[in-house]
Amino acid sequence: MKIALRCIVSLAMCLLLPALALAQADDAVILVAHPAFRDLEYRQTVLIAAPAPNGGHVGVILNRPTKRSLGSLFPEHEPSKKVVDPVYYGGPFSRGALVALVHADSAPGAGSVPLMKDLYLAFRANTIDHVIETTPNDARYFVGYVGWRPGELKSEIDRGLWAVQNAELDMVFRKDTENLWEELQQAAKRIRADSGAAPRFLSASVVH
Repeated sequence: MKIALRCIVSLAMCLLLPALALAQADDAVILVAHPAFRDLEYRQTVLIAAPAPNGGHVGVILNRPTKRSLGSLFPEHEPSKKVVDPVYYGGPFSRGALVALVHADSAPGAGSVPLMKDLYLAFRANTIDHVIETTPNDARYFVGYVGWRPGELKSEIDRGLWAVQNAELDMVFRKDTENLWEELQQAAKRIRADSGAAPRFLSASVVH
């Protein structure tokens, strides 16, 4: 049985896809959570995020590998057993859905959002099936994703919740993500020190 028949894609995601498909390919950024961001969903996380034309954003968490392989999630789907990397936790939205970051020189199929050159975020189950069956290790697979309403991500950045860095493919597909947050946090500190930028203060509502 195809994974397409077993992945649960929410109605909200289906409605969001047409707008996301228009996102600009060069607008992806890396978000590094501030140390005082204590929400367990995002504490010490690194995300890739891209804008949607309606003003919202979408992305996935890059440094939350699970202990499950794709083959263990779909034991009857033989191509899934060829995927080497573990499945990652992508975020709290649509936890029952599988999404994929796909390294390709063209869109891997319908419902794929261009994030940057040669990188797409695939939501539709039949497209993800095709990737797994043709180029299984040219992608990273996630359960769930992260979404922001229009203006929400800008507000979070203005409040200092996230440090923003340029997105690079090597970082997106880094094998060992255990110390990724720490490394990027130190880099962000150096940038602030070199620029003389004053530290930002977080809202009391997120410092628990």
